[in-house]
Amino acid sequence: MSNPVVGFEKPVQPRTKFRWVVLAIIFLFYMINFADRTNIGVVLPAIKNEFGVSNFEAGALASFFFLGYAVTQIPAGFWISRFGTRGLVSLSILGFSIFTFLIGTSASATAMKWFRLGLGLCEGPSPVGGSATIKNWYPPQERATATGVFMGATSLALMAVPPLAVWIMVHYGWRYVFYCFAIPGIILSAVWYMLVHTHPEDSPYCSPAEVEYIKTTSSEIKTEEKATGSLGWLDTLIRAKKVRLLETNAQVFKSWNVIGISLTYFFIGFVTYGMMIWIPSYLVNAKGYSLVGMGWVAAAPWVGALIGQIGGGMLSDKLLLKRRKPNMMIAPLAFIAMMAILVNVPNDVTLLTITLFTTGLLLNIGWSCYWAYPMGLTTGNTYPVAIAVMASIGNLSGFFSPMIAGYLLDAYKSYDFVFYFFGACALLSFLVVSTIDEPI
Repeated sequence: MSNPVVGFEKPVQPRTKFRWVVLAIIFLFYMINFADRTNIGVVLPAIKNEFGVSNFEAGALASFFFLGYAVTQIPAGFWISRFGTRGLVSLSILGFSIFTFLIGTSASATAMKWFRLGLGLCEGPSPVGGSATIKNWYPPQERATATGVFMGATSLALMAVPPLAVWIMVHYGWRYVFYCFAIPGIILSAVWYMLVHTHPEDSPYCSPAEVEYIKTTSSEIKTEEKATGSLGWLDTLIRAKKVRLLETNAQVFKSWNVIGISLTYFFIGFVTYGMMIWIPSYLVNAKGYSLVGMGWVAAAPWVGALIGQIGGGMLSDKLLLKRRKPNMMIAPLAFIAMMAILVNVPNDVTLLTITLFTTGLLLNIGWSCYWAYPMGLTTGNTYPVAIAVMASIGNLSGFFSPMIAGYLLDAYKSYDFVFYFFGACALLSFLVVSTIDEPI
């Protein structure tokens, strides 16, 4: 009889890095998501001419999306908290792609409003699902960086949409912008369902070693936090303190920190969504650019935004020790200064491009932190509801902002009043974020 092999151990499976594949899919999904909601800003001049609508009515075409978008955020949060992200997000991608196609078939402005509402209803679960996936798939020390990449997808979409949409519109007409933009999402809905599971331990592509890395805070990280856990006077300024995690959904709805970040996001949303919709028209109507020329200059703020979102997330994770409030306080103040410059900038293509680039960069250094902040307040079960509350309240600004900006244009015939309005909203965002705690 042969003797058993003594000391034999099963080889340890190497640690995979599949979470970065998941992040790449999240990036593509949110880039398509944002492209489908914002392409209307580029084609708005053509739609106004065809349907004969006012600036206020044109703003309403954009606004109806955000009404649907806000309505489905909180139900999506509850669903994801109980059943996970996989099926709902995949269905969301398929749904908003179908409604993108339908917008191109609109026979009237009224029909387009209803299709935009359907687009918003289907896109509502997307940001909640994407951010909940990041919380499940990334350890704390990587979450703001991953969220910065996630949010960076919005900027890449906004960079790519103006020149691409203009090219399609010039060669084939504005309706084909929506037909073409619908195709990638239909494909990606299947990719998401096949590759992105709710939790890394459910994925056949994620090794046990990577799961352990994601789920376990290592002693090395704990040591680093003990050694560099205080930012001195800055922690005092931003109200940094240990907070008790919100363990129930009832606690989420009663938390001023959750309500405060939601209002902060609401006011900064007036700025962001207003610029998305009206900057292309501003360049055509106020600065006299052609459609082709507008397409490239209109991308400038979103080139800056991409740098700001990814860089802001890394700054928050690495240099500010996962503090989120500094970025969220600097961004609106910097934006106010840039609005003063934008109102007075000469009509020079280089100066205007630099101004818009800088505006986008400074505004967006806090963008990933809005989404990372609730991660420090919640558990894995309550985060989807908390982020849904923030996104639902915050995105209501997208419903009001385009219409208010359109009304100001109709009333005063000047974009200066629109930019003053955006500056006032940025100030309100700064004042509210100053009142919430910075969780350590």
